[in-house]
Amino acid sequence: MYHKQLKPFPKDFLWSASTSAYQVEGAWNEDGKGPSTQDVFTPPEGTTDFKVTCDHYHHMEEDVRLFAEMGLKAYRFSIAWSRVIPEGRGKVNEKGIAFYNRLIDELLKYNIEPIVTMFHFDLPLTLAKEGGWSKRSIIEDYKNYARVLFENFGDRVKYWLTINEQNMMILHGGLIGTATATGLKDIYQQNHHMLLAQAEAMILCHEMLPDAKIGPAPNISNVYPASNKAEDCLAAENWTSIRNWLYLDAAVKGIYNPTAWAYLKENNATPDIEPGDMDILKAAKPDFIAFNYYNSTTVAAADPEAELKTDKFDKKKVVSEPGVYQAVENPNFAKTPFGWEIDPVGFRITLRQLYDRYHLPLIVTENGIGLYEELDADGKVHDDLRIQFYEAHIWEMQKAITDGVEVFGYSPWSAIDLVSTHEGFRKRYGFIYVNRDEFDLLDMRRVPKDSFYWYQQLIRGNQIPERTVNR
Repeated sequence: MYHKQLKPFPKDFLWSASTSAYQVEGAWNEDGKGPSTQDVFTPPEGTTDFKVTCDHYHHMEEDVRLFAEMGLKAYRFSIAWSRVIPEGRGKVNEKGIAFYNRLIDELLKYNIEPIVTMFHFDLPLTLAKEGGWSKRSIIEDYKNYARVLFENFGDRVKYWLTINEQNMMILHGGLIGTATATGLKDIYQQNHHMLLAQAEAMILCHEMLPDAKIGPAPNISNVYPASNKAEDCLAAENWTSIRNWLYLDAAVKGIYNPTAWAYLKENNATPDIEPGDMDILKAAKPDFIAFNYYNSTTVAAADPEAELKTDKFDKKKVVSEPGVYQAVENPNFAKTPFGWEIDPVGFRITLRQLYDRYHLPLIVTENGIGLYEELDADGKVHDDLRIQFYEAHIWEMQKAITDGVEVFGYSPWSAIDLVSTHEGFRKRYGFIYVNRDEFDLLDMRRVPKDSFYWYQQLIRGNQIPERTVNR
Protein backbone atom coordinates (compact mmCIF):
# COMPACT_ATOMS: atom_id res chain seq x y z
CA MET A 1 0.00 0.00 0.00
CA TYR A 2 1.33 3.43 -0.98
CA HIS A 3 0.75 6.41 1.32
CA LYS A 4 0.93 9.99 0.11
CA GLN A 5 2.04 11.05 3.58
CA LEU A 6 3.35 8.96 6.46
CA LYS A 7 2.18 9.31 10.05
CA PRO A 8 4.82 10.73 12.40
CA PHE A 9 6.20 8.55 15.16
CA PRO A 10 4.30 9.01 18.43
CA LYS A 11 5.74 11.74 20.68
CA ASP A 12 6.40 9.21 23.45
CA PHE A 13 7.92 6.59 21.12
CA LEU A 14 10.55 4.52 22.90
CA TRP A 15 13.70 4.87 20.83
CA SER A 16 15.89 2.28 22.50
CA ALA A 17 18.74 -0.19 21.99
CA SER A 18 19.35 -3.75 23.19
CA THR A 19 21.90 -6.06 24.80
CA SER A 20 21.82 -9.32 26.75
CA ALA A 21 23.60 -10.12 30.01
CA TYR A 22 25.84 -12.96 28.85
CA GLN A 23 26.90 -11.12 25.70
CA VAL A 24 27.75 -7.80 27.31
CA GLU A 25 28.43 -8.05 31.04
CA GLY A 26 31.52 -10.25 31.43
CA ALA A 27 32.43 -10.78 35.12
CA TRP A 28 31.09 -14.28 34.64
CA ASN A 29 32.27 -15.56 38.03
CA GLU A 30 32.50 -12.38 40.11
CA ASP A 31 30.54 -11.16 43.12
CA GLY A 32 28.75 -14.44 43.77
CA LYS A 33 27.46 -15.09 40.26
CA GLY A 34 26.85 -18.75 39.50
CA PRO A 35 27.77 -20.32 36.16
CA SER A 36 25.24 -20.45 33.33
CA THR A 37 24.99 -22.59 30.22
CA GLN A 38 26.52 -19.75 28.21
CA ASP A 39 29.50 -19.45 30.56
CA VAL A 40 30.54 -23.02 29.77
CA PHE A 41 29.40 -23.08 26.14
CA THR A 42 32.27 -24.01 23.84
CA PRO A 43 32.34 -21.45 21.00
CA PRO A 44 33.37 -22.34 17.44
CA GLU A 45 37.12 -22.60 16.85
CA GLY A 46 38.78 -19.19 16.61
CA THR A 47 35.92 -17.49 18.44
CA THR A 48 36.02 -15.90 21.86
CA ASP A 49 33.81 -16.95 24.77
CA PHE A 50 31.50 -14.86 26.97
CA LYS A 51 33.69 -14.52 30.05
CA VAL A 52 34.77 -10.89 29.43
CA THR A 53 32.84 -9.63 26.38
CA CYS A 54 32.87 -5.80 26.56
CA ASP A 55 33.10 -5.89 30.38
CA HIS A 56 29.92 -3.87 30.84
CA TYR A 57 29.82 -5.07 34.46
CA HIS A 58 32.80 -2.85 35.25
CA HIS A 59 32.02 -0.10 32.71
CA MET A 60 28.30 0.23 33.42
CA GLU A 61 28.24 3.90 34.46
CA GLU A 62 30.38 4.91 31.48
CA ASP A 63 28.20 2.92 29.09
CA VAL A 64 24.97 4.40 30.44
CA ARG A 65 26.41 7.91 30.09
CA LEU A 66 27.03 7.14 26.43
CA PHE A 67 23.49 5.77 26.05
CA ALA A 68 22.23 9.03 27.49
CA GLU A 69 24.44 11.05 25.16
CA MET A 70 23.01 9.09 22.23
CA GLY A 71 19.59 10.15 23.51
CA LEU A 72 18.06 6.74 24.25
CA LYS A 73 14.53 6.91 25.62
CA ALA A 74 14.77 3.29 26.77
CA TYR A 75 17.34 0.52 27.14
CA ARG A 76 16.45 -3.13 26.76
CA PHE A 77 18.77 -5.44 28.70
CA SER A 78 18.53 -8.86 30.30
CA ILE A 79 19.09 -9.98 33.86
CA ALA A 80 21.35 -13.00 34.31
CA TRP A 81 19.32 -15.54 36.31
CA SER A 82 22.51 -17.03 37.82
CA ARG A 83 23.80 -13.61 38.89
CA VAL A 84 20.63 -13.10 40.94
CA ILE A 85 20.09 -16.73 42.06
CA PRO A 86 23.41 -18.57 41.52
CA GLU A 87 21.95 -22.09 41.63
CA GLY A 88 18.76 -21.14 39.81
CA ARG A 89 16.74 -21.72 42.98
CA GLY A 90 17.33 -21.05 46.64
CA LYS A 91 19.62 -18.35 48.00
CA VAL A 92 19.51 -14.92 46.38
CA ASN A 93 22.83 -13.22 45.61
CA GLU A 94 22.58 -9.74 47.10
CA LYS A 95 25.57 -8.48 45.11
CA GLY A 96 23.79 -9.46 41.92
CA ILE A 97 20.66 -7.62 43.06
CA ALA A 98 22.83 -4.62 43.88
CA PHE A 99 24.36 -4.51 40.39
CA TYR A 100 20.98 -4.43 38.65
CA ASN A 101 19.68 -1.88 41.17
CA ARG A 102 22.62 0.35 40.27
CA LEU A 103 22.02 -0.16 36.55
CA ILE A 104 18.31 0.64 36.79
CA ASP A 105 18.94 3.68 38.97
CA GLU A 106 21.64 4.91 36.60
CA LEU A 107 19.26 4.60 33.65
CA LEU A 108 16.48 6.43 35.45
CA LYS A 109 18.91 9.21 36.40
CA TYR A 110 19.08 9.99 32.67
CA ASN A 111 15.33 9.40 32.10
CA ILE A 112 16.04 6.16 30.21
CA GLU A 113 13.20 3.64 30.58
CA PRO A 114 14.50 0.19 31.60
CA ILE A 115 13.04 -2.69 29.55
CA VAL A 116 13.99 -5.95 31.25
CA THR A 117 14.32 -9.34 29.59
CA MET A 118 13.93 -11.93 32.32
CA PHE A 119 15.61 -14.81 30.49
CA HIS A 120 17.92 -14.58 27.48
CA PHE A 121 19.42 -18.07 26.84
CA ASP A 122 21.67 -18.17 29.96
CA LEU A 123 20.12 -20.90 32.10
CA PRO A 124 21.79 -21.46 35.49
CA LEU A 125 24.12 -24.42 35.03
CA THR A 126 22.79 -26.23 38.10
CA LEU A 127 19.31 -26.34 36.59
CA ALA A 128 20.69 -27.33 33.18
CA LYS A 129 22.53 -30.30 34.72
CA GLU A 130 19.25 -31.45 36.26
CA GLY A 131 17.63 -31.49 32.82
CA GLY A 132 16.87 -27.81 32.32
CA TRP A 133 13.61 -27.06 30.56
CA SER A 134 12.94 -30.80 30.16
CA LYS A 135 12.05 -30.95 33.87
CA ARG A 136 8.60 -29.76 34.84
CA SER A 137 10.01 -28.46 38.13
CA ILE A 138 11.69 -25.60 36.23
CA ILE A 139 8.28 -23.93 35.84
CA GLU A 140 8.22 -23.26 39.57
CA ASP A 141 11.91 -22.30 39.55
CA TYR A 142 11.24 -19.68 36.88
CA LYS A 143 8.16 -18.40 38.68
CA ASN A 144 10.15 -17.99 41.90
CA TYR A 145 12.91 -16.21 39.95
CA ALA A 146 10.27 -13.90 38.47
CA ARG A 147 9.01 -13.15 41.98
CA VAL A 148 12.52 -12.11 43.07
CA LEU A 149 12.79 -9.77 40.08
CA PHE A 150 9.37 -8.22 40.65
CA GLU A 151 10.04 -7.75 44.39
CA ASN A 152 13.43 -6.11 43.87
CA PHE A 153 12.97 -4.10 40.68
CA GLY A 154 9.23 -3.81 40.12
CA ASP A 155 9.02 -0.40 41.76
CA ARG A 156 11.07 1.06 38.88
CA VAL A 157 10.68 -1.30 35.91
CA LYS A 158 7.49 -0.85 33.90
CA TYR A 159 8.24 -3.13 30.92
CA TRP A 160 9.08 -6.83 31.27
CA LEU A 161 9.92 -9.40 28.58
CA THR A 162 9.52 -13.03 29.63
CA ILE A 163 11.74 -15.23 27.44
CA ASN A 164 13.91 -14.03 24.58
CA GLU A 165 13.50 -15.97 21.31
CA GLN A 166 11.91 -19.06 22.77
CA ASN A 167 11.30 -20.30 19.24
CA MET A 168 15.00 -20.03 18.37
CA MET A 169 15.93 -22.03 21.47
CA ILE A 170 13.53 -24.76 20.35
CA LEU A 171 14.38 -24.70 16.64
CA HIS A 172 18.13 -24.00 16.86
CA GLY A 173 19.17 -25.03 20.35
CA GLY A 174 22.47 -26.48 19.20
CA LEU A 175 23.54 -23.12 17.83
CA ILE A 176 22.52 -21.15 20.88
CA GLY A 177 24.04 -23.59 23.33
CA THR A 178 20.87 -24.33 25.28
CA ALA A 179 19.92 -27.70 23.84
CA THR A 180 19.66 -30.60 26.28
CA ALA A 181 16.87 -32.44 24.49
CA THR A 182 17.10 -36.13 23.60
CA GLY A 183 14.69 -35.98 20.66
CA LEU A 184 11.89 -34.02 19.00
CA LYS A 185 9.32 -34.92 21.66
CA ASP A 186 11.66 -33.74 24.40
CA ILE A 187 12.31 -30.50 22.51
CA TYR A 188 8.60 -29.72 22.41
CA GLN A 189 8.16 -30.83 26.01
CA GLN A 190 10.76 -28.19 26.85
CA ASN A 191 8.74 -25.73 24.80
CA HIS A 192 5.57 -26.59 26.73
CA HIS A 193 7.35 -26.00 30.02
CA MET A 194 8.65 -22.65 28.75
CA LEU A 195 5.13 -21.65 27.72
CA LEU A 196 3.80 -22.52 31.17
CA ALA A 197 6.68 -20.75 32.93
CA GLN A 198 6.04 -17.67 30.80
CA ALA A 199 2.33 -17.78 31.56
CA GLU A 200 2.97 -18.10 35.30
CA ALA A 201 5.30 -15.09 35.15
CA MET A 202 2.72 -12.98 33.29
CA ILE A 203 0.00 -13.89 35.79
CA LEU A 204 2.33 -13.14 38.71
CA CYS A 205 3.39 -9.82 37.22
CA HIS A 206 -0.20 -8.66 36.92
CA GLU A 207 -0.84 -9.71 40.52
CA MET A 208 2.26 -8.09 42.01
CA LEU A 209 2.75 -5.12 39.69
CA PRO A 210 -0.66 -3.95 38.44
CA ASP A 211 0.85 -0.91 36.70
CA ALA A 212 3.57 -2.88 34.88
CA LYS A 213 3.33 -4.38 31.40
CA ILE A 214 4.68 -7.76 30.32
CA GLY A 215 4.87 -9.73 27.09
CA PRO A 216 6.67 -12.49 25.17
CA ALA A 217 9.71 -11.79 22.97
CA PRO A 218 10.07 -14.35 20.16
CA ASN A 219 11.95 -13.97 16.88
CA ILE A 220 9.28 -13.43 14.22
CA SER A 221 9.69 -12.98 10.50
CA ASN A 222 7.66 -13.20 7.35
CA VAL A 223 7.92 -16.42 5.30
CA TYR A 224 7.70 -16.17 1.50
CA PRO A 225 6.78 -19.00 -0.85
CA ALA A 226 9.52 -19.66 -3.41
CA SER A 227 6.98 -19.31 -6.22
CA ASN A 228 3.26 -18.88 -6.81
CA LYS A 229 2.83 -22.65 -6.98
CA ALA A 230 0.17 -23.77 -4.51
CA GLU A 231 2.57 -26.31 -3.00
CA ASP A 232 5.16 -23.61 -2.23
CA CYS A 233 2.48 -21.39 -0.71
CA LEU A 234 1.39 -24.29 1.48
CA ALA A 235 5.00 -24.87 2.57
CA ALA A 236 5.21 -21.21 3.57
CA GLU A 237 2.04 -21.60 5.63
CA ASN A 238 3.52 -24.70 7.28
CA TRP A 239 6.74 -23.00 8.27
CA THR A 240 4.97 -19.82 9.43
CA SER A 241 2.83 -21.87 11.83
CA ILE A 242 5.76 -23.91 13.16
CA ARG A 243 8.24 -21.03 13.32
CA ASN A 244 5.98 -18.15 14.44
CA TRP A 245 2.39 -18.86 15.41
CA LEU A 246 3.01 -21.91 17.61
CA TYR A 247 4.67 -19.63 20.17
CA LEU A 248 2.44 -16.59 19.97
CA ASP A 249 -0.89 -18.43 19.71
CA ALA A 250 0.01 -20.09 23.01
CA ALA A 251 1.25 -16.87 24.63
CA VAL A 252 -1.62 -14.64 23.49
CA LYS A 253 -4.60 -16.95 22.89
CA GLY A 254 -3.72 -19.80 25.25
CA ILE A 255 -4.03 -22.41 22.50
CA TYR A 256 -1.76 -24.59 20.43
CA ASN A 257 -1.71 -23.57 16.77
CA PRO A 258 -3.62 -26.32 14.92
CA THR A 259 -1.18 -26.62 11.99
CA ALA A 260 1.79 -26.82 14.35
CA TRP A 261 -0.06 -29.35 16.52
CA ALA A 262 -0.74 -31.51 13.45
CA TYR A 263 2.99 -31.37 12.68
CA LEU A 264 3.81 -32.49 16.23
CA LYS A 265 1.30 -35.35 16.04
CA GLU A 266 2.72 -36.49 12.71
CA ASN A 267 6.18 -36.65 14.30
CA ASN A 268 5.06 -38.23 17.61
CA ALA A 269 6.27 -35.07 19.34
CA THR A 270 3.17 -33.75 21.12
CA PRO A 271 4.06 -32.70 24.67
CA ASP A 272 2.52 -34.27 27.74
CA ILE A 273 -0.10 -31.79 28.92
CA GLU A 274 -1.31 -32.12 32.49
CA PRO A 275 -4.77 -31.13 33.71
CA GLY A 276 -4.92 -27.38 34.24
CA ASP A 277 -2.05 -26.55 31.89
CA MET A 278 -4.23 -25.01 29.21
CA ASP A 279 -6.14 -23.04 31.84
CA ILE A 280 -2.84 -21.49 32.93
CA LEU A 281 -2.00 -20.56 29.33
CA LYS A 282 -5.42 -18.98 28.84
CA ALA A 283 -5.19 -17.04 32.11
CA ALA A 284 -1.98 -15.29 31.05
CA LYS A 285 -2.80 -12.12 29.17
CA PRO A 286 0.22 -10.33 27.68
CA ASP A 287 -0.01 -6.56 27.48
CA PHE A 288 2.05 -6.33 24.30
CA ILE A 289 4.18 -8.40 21.94
CA ALA A 290 7.90 -7.80 21.75
CA PHE A 291 9.67 -9.37 18.81
CA ASN A 292 13.07 -9.58 17.15
CA TYR A 293 13.44 -9.24 13.39
CA TYR A 294 16.60 -9.59 11.33
CA ASN A 295 15.57 -11.16 8.02
CA SER A 296 12.80 -13.04 6.29
CA THR A 297 12.67 -16.66 5.14
CA THR A 298 11.80 -18.18 1.77
CA VAL A 299 10.67 -21.79 1.44
CA ALA A 300 9.58 -24.27 -1.19
CA ALA A 301 7.62 -27.49 -1.01
CA ALA A 302 9.58 -30.47 0.25
CA ASP A 303 9.10 -33.96 -1.16
CA PRO A 304 7.75 -36.31 1.53
CA GLU A 305 10.32 -38.88 0.45
CA ALA A 306 13.28 -36.48 0.62
CA GLU A 307 15.89 -36.63 3.38
CA LEU A 308 15.91 -34.22 6.28
CA LYS A 309 18.67 -31.63 5.80
CA THR A 310 20.50 -29.64 8.46
CA ASP A 311 22.74 -26.59 8.47
CA LYS A 312 26.42 -27.37 7.84
CA PHE A 313 27.40 -25.27 10.87
CA ASP A 314 24.63 -26.39 13.20
CA LYS A 315 23.57 -29.99 12.72
CA LYS A 316 20.49 -29.43 14.89
CA LYS A 317 19.21 -26.61 12.68
CA VAL A 318 16.79 -28.07 10.17
CA VAL A 319 16.73 -26.33 6.77
CA SER A 320 14.65 -28.92 4.93
CA GLU A 321 12.04 -31.24 6.35
CA PRO A 322 10.35 -33.88 4.17
CA GLY A 323 6.74 -33.05 3.43
CA VAL A 324 6.87 -29.78 5.41
CA TYR A 325 9.17 -27.16 3.87
CA GLN A 326 12.54 -26.57 2.27
CA ALA A 327 14.46 -23.34 2.92
CA VAL A 328 15.77 -21.65 -0.24
CA GLU A 329 17.71 -18.49 -1.00
CA ASN A 330 15.78 -15.50 -2.27
CA PRO A 331 17.63 -13.79 -5.16
CA ASN A 332 15.74 -10.53 -4.62
CA PHE A 333 17.65 -9.54 -1.48
CA ALA A 334 21.13 -8.24 -0.82
CA LYS A 335 23.03 -9.91 2.01
CA THR A 336 24.99 -8.73 5.00
CA PRO A 337 28.73 -9.54 5.16
CA PHE A 338 27.71 -12.52 7.29
CA GLY A 339 25.25 -13.88 4.73
CA TRP A 340 21.92 -12.76 6.18
CA GLU A 341 19.38 -11.52 3.65
CA ILE A 342 18.33 -7.87 4.06
CA ASP A 343 14.57 -7.40 3.73
CA PRO A 344 13.13 -4.13 5.10
CA VAL A 345 9.77 -4.63 3.35
CA GLY A 346 9.53 -8.02 5.06
CA PHE A 347 9.83 -6.09 8.32
CA ARG A 348 6.74 -4.05 7.43
CA ILE A 349 4.90 -7.23 6.44
CA THR A 350 5.83 -8.89 9.74
CA LEU A 351 4.59 -5.89 11.74
CA ARG A 352 1.29 -5.98 9.90
CA GLN A 353 0.88 -9.75 10.29
CA LEU A 354 1.46 -9.56 14.03
CA TYR A 355 -0.97 -6.72 14.59
CA ASP A 356 -3.62 -8.16 12.28
CA ARG A 357 -3.45 -11.52 14.08
CA TYR A 358 -3.18 -10.47 17.72
CA HIS A 359 -4.33 -6.81 18.01
CA LEU A 360 -1.76 -6.05 20.69
CA PRO A 361 0.72 -3.16 20.83
CA LEU A 362 4.14 -4.07 19.42
CA ILE A 363 7.69 -3.22 20.37
CA VAL A 364 10.67 -4.25 18.25
CA THR A 365 13.31 -5.58 20.64
CA GLU A 366 16.02 -6.56 18.16
CA ASN A 367 16.86 -5.49 14.61
CA GLY A 368 20.33 -4.86 13.30
CA ILE A 369 23.24 -5.74 11.05
CA GLY A 370 26.52 -7.40 11.97
CA LEU A 371 29.59 -5.93 10.28
CA TYR A 372 33.35 -6.39 10.24
CA GLU A 373 34.70 -3.15 11.70
CA GLU A 374 37.88 -1.56 13.00
CA LEU A 375 39.04 1.92 13.89
CA ASP A 376 40.01 3.99 10.85
CA ALA A 377 43.17 6.10 10.66
CA ASP A 378 41.19 8.95 12.20
CA GLY A 379 40.32 6.80 15.20
CA LYS A 380 36.66 6.57 14.20
CA VAL A 381 34.25 3.99 12.77
CA HIS A 382 32.41 5.01 9.62
CA ASP A 383 29.54 2.50 9.46
CA ASP A 384 27.39 3.91 6.67
CA LEU A 385 26.11 0.45 5.79
CA ARG A 386 24.57 0.19 9.26
CA ILE A 387 22.95 3.61 8.87
CA GLN A 388 21.50 2.57 5.50
CA PHE A 389 20.18 -0.66 7.08
CA TYR A 390 18.43 1.24 9.87
CA GLU A 391 17.11 3.93 7.54
CA ALA A 392 15.46 1.31 5.35
CA HIS A 393 13.94 -0.65 8.24
CA ILE A 394 12.74 2.39 10.21
CA TRP A 395 11.23 3.79 7.02
CA GLU A 396 9.23 0.56 6.58
CA MET A 397 8.25 0.61 10.27
CA GLN A 398 6.85 4.11 9.79
CA LYS A 399 4.88 2.83 6.81
CA ALA A 400 3.50 0.01 9.00
CA ILE A 401 2.44 2.60 11.60
CA THR A 402 0.71 4.50 8.80
CA ASP A 403 -0.94 1.20 7.81
CA GLY A 404 -2.54 1.23 11.26
CA VAL A 405 -0.12 -0.92 13.26
CA GLU A 406 0.39 0.15 16.88
CA VAL A 407 4.14 0.23 17.54
CA PHE A 408 5.38 1.89 20.72
CA GLY A 409 9.12 1.24 20.60
CA TYR A 410 12.15 0.24 18.57
CA SER A 411 15.18 -1.29 20.25
CA PRO A 412 17.86 -2.21 17.70
CA TRP A 413 20.62 -4.73 18.33
CA SER A 414 22.89 -3.63 19.78
CA ALA A 415 23.59 -0.63 22.00
CA ILE A 416 27.30 -1.44 22.15
CA ASP A 417 29.62 -4.00 20.54
CA LEU A 418 29.30 -7.36 22.26
CA VAL A 419 30.05 -11.02 21.60
CA SER A 420 27.84 -12.53 18.91
CA THR A 421 26.46 -15.86 20.08
CA HIS A 422 28.31 -17.96 17.51
CA GLU A 423 30.54 -15.52 15.60
CA GLY A 424 32.39 -13.82 18.43
CA PHE A 425 33.57 -10.23 18.66
CA ARG A 426 34.41 -9.97 14.97
CA LYS A 427 30.70 -9.62 14.23
CA ARG A 428 29.95 -6.14 15.50
CA TYR A 429 26.45 -4.76 15.91
CA GLY A 430 26.83 -1.80 18.24
CA PHE A 431 26.34 1.94 17.94
CA ILE A 432 29.42 2.11 20.17
CA TYR A 433 32.73 0.49 19.20
CA VAL A 434 34.64 -1.41 21.90
CA ASN A 435 38.38 -1.47 21.26
CA ARG A 436 39.19 -5.16 21.63
CA ASP A 437 39.88 -8.02 19.26
CA GLU A 438 38.68 -11.59 19.31
CA PHE A 439 41.19 -12.61 22.00
CA ASP A 440 43.25 -9.47 22.71
CA LEU A 441 41.34 -7.21 25.10
CA LEU A 442 43.44 -4.15 24.16
CA ASP A 443 42.23 -1.10 26.12
CA MET A 444 38.43 -1.72 25.87
CA ARG A 445 37.99 1.96 24.95
CA ARG A 446 34.49 3.04 23.91
CA VAL A 447 34.24 4.92 20.61
CA PRO A 448 30.88 6.19 19.25
CA LYS A 449 30.44 5.21 15.60
CA ASP A 450 28.90 7.37 12.87
CA SER A 451 25.63 5.47 13.46
CA PHE A 452 25.69 6.68 17.09
CA TYR A 453 25.45 10.30 15.95
CA TRP A 454 22.91 9.44 13.25
CA TYR A 455 20.66 7.70 15.80
CA GLN A 456 21.17 10.63 18.18
CA GLN A 457 19.86 12.97 15.48
CA LEU A 458 16.94 10.65 14.71
CA ILE A 459 15.88 10.52 18.36
CA ARG A 460 16.14 14.30 18.80
CA GLY A 461 13.93 14.92 15.78
CA ASN A 462 11.71 11.84 16.26
CA GLN A 463 12.13 11.17 12.56
CA ILE A 464 14.66 9.79 10.09
CA PRO A 465 17.32 12.45 9.50
CA GLU A 466 17.63 13.81 5.99
CA ARG A 467 20.68 12.41 4.21
CA THR A 468 22.05 12.28 0.70
CA VAL A 469 21.65 8.47 0.70
CA ASN A 470 18.53 7.34 -1.08
CA ARG A 471 16.03 5.48 1.03
